[in-house]
Amino acid sequence: MQPKDYRKIDLELTAKLKQFVEDNNKIHIDRLNPHYKLDLETDKKVRIIPLGGLGEIGGNITVFETDDQAIVVDVGMSFPDETMPGVDILIPDFSYIRSIKDKIIAVVITHAHEDHIGAMPFLYKEMQFPVYGTSLALQMIASKFHEHRLQQHYHLLNPIKKREIVKIGPFDIEWMHITHSIIDCSSLAITTQAGTIIHTGDFKIDHTPIDAFPTDIHRFAHYGEKGLMLLMSDSTNSYNALPTKSEMVVGKTFDKIFAESKGRIIMSTFSSNTHRIYQAIQRAITYKRKLCVIGRSMEKNLDIAMKLGYVKVPQSMIIKADELDKYADNELLVVTTGSQGEPMSALFRMATDEHRQIKLKPTDEVVISAKAIPGNEASVSSVINHILKAGARVIYQDYADIHVSGHASAEEQKLMLRLCKPKFFMPIHGEYNHITRHKKTGIECGVLEKNTYLMTDGEIIEVCPKYIKKVGTVRSGKSFVNNNTNTIIDSNVVNDRSSIADNGIMGISIVLDKNSLKMLSRVKINSRGVINNTDFRAISGEIEFVVKNTLNGKKDGKNSKSLEQELRQVIKRIIVKKYKKYPIIDISVFYV
Repeated sequence: MQPKDYRKIDLELTAKLKQFVEDNNKIHIDRLNPHYKLDLETDKKVRIIPLGGLGEIGGNITVFETDDQAIVVDVGMSFPDETMPGVDILIPDFSYIRSIKDKIIAVVITHAHEDHIGAMPFLYKEMQFPVYGTSLALQMIASKFHEHRLQQHYHLLNPIKKREIVKIGPFDIEWMHITHSIIDCSSLAITTQAGTIIHTGDFKIDHTPIDAFPTDIHRFAHYGEKGLMLLMSDSTNSYNALPTKSEMVVGKTFDKIFAESKGRIIMSTFSSNTHRIYQAIQRAITYKRKLCVIGRSMEKNLDIAMKLGYVKVPQSMIIKADELDKYADNELLVVTTGSQGEPMSALFRMATDEHRQIKLKPTDEVVISAKAIPGNEASVSSVINHILKAGARVIYQDYADIHVSGHASAEEQKLMLRLCKPKFFMPIHGEYNHITRHKKTGIECGVLEKNTYLMTDGEIIEVCPKYIKKVGTVRSGKSFVNNNTNTIIDSNVVNDRSSIADNGIMGISIVLDKNSLKMLSRVKINSRGVINNTDFRAISGEIEFVVKNTLNGKKDGKNSKSLEQELRQVIKRIIVKKYKKYPIIDISVFYV
């Protein structure tokens, strides 16, 4: 009997197992990079043109365009900064939309936040297209149309069912459920002849949402397995390393507040965060408190959510503001607007003792269940100071879980990338530093650096299975809106306001003989925000002197505009030299 050659057997087994390792490695490569399923022979392509939402928080609007037709995804607004006095909101510049309006076949909405639908009525005053979205988003848009007297366009609103593909021209679109800080949010799977694009919209991955409808990760995985051409993903929380907490943790914080409170609970949060409000209402039911909702947007949003069946609130617990005095303080929950310190909000008026029905008292607990939006920190601090001066207690950052974000952290962004496995990746929604950080995350998750692109508003990006590249630019920017009149403010008006705020204004009146151009009276000067009263007499004499010198020898007053411009320049030189100011100088020349 020959002895067995165990060394040979070992080598054979190792060779066999090594082959399986190589086979499995190939399987891993194929599953992580299913891009071979894309049609590399197609000559079809898609152009993507962001007109807002990049380099900023808010104002989201993007055009998806083929050779013949186009859709617009979201039409959002944003907020002004301190350089825009008298401006309430900003809306996108619709110049490019106007230029291709005959190609546009639909507006597609991801969710009902203002930075995604707030500019809809301004667009629809000028151009109209069919609108597709979930029931909440469409009802919110209908409410805006009502405010702007655009009810005749209600017939353009088309509700969708999630997980069902809607064919809109050359675009096959599926709304996929996603969790965020407003109910009934969606990501979009946009399938074209070139390939499929996923636009996440705003999202986070909440496994325990209040309505028990978590993110539909199976649909993202489905498109990832089929071979995804491009992923466009929310970048807002790119720097947050830890997973974003579930909305449910806020409810546990509310449990502590409601259990310990002996007086009125006055809660302020984002009026669109219905699940946050609903959690407070559930605690009010448990602790036998009546509910009073104050603030127009808060009342409207909760009413819409109740009418559509998203939340159920017993009518018997809801009272009006003028009924508050009928109940003991420990029987009341007041939900109100003003979490961002807005000067006209209900909370601000309560804090400054200007609200008709509610006067703050030492037993009140004011819960601000929100985080200051960047740029609003000073306003939030101001309203907190006013509340404390009124004697009430403020609960803002006392509890770590008084507020949670609605946006994905880096870990959730990684999950989205791994589910979708895109060939190309474009971070969206956020300032440039946010999308830059998100790009790095995408590369860490296997996207080739050459296949990532950092867009800016106004760029035309062309994508097909073979490449992604910039092919041009279009006009983008912002238009300024006065909310009181729902009208657009000319940019020159805003620039003048800003200039007056920084440098002041001078009004100068000169009366001349129409034939000789001799001055018939002393120069009249009105100055606001330019010089002190003590300097006024000296500067008046100097201005009068240079006006006389400028007029000296002039015989022809026919070209009054040219004369006014010349006088404006010589006066401006004096002001700049003496005070280092560049005021608006308004000159009026009268001929008699």
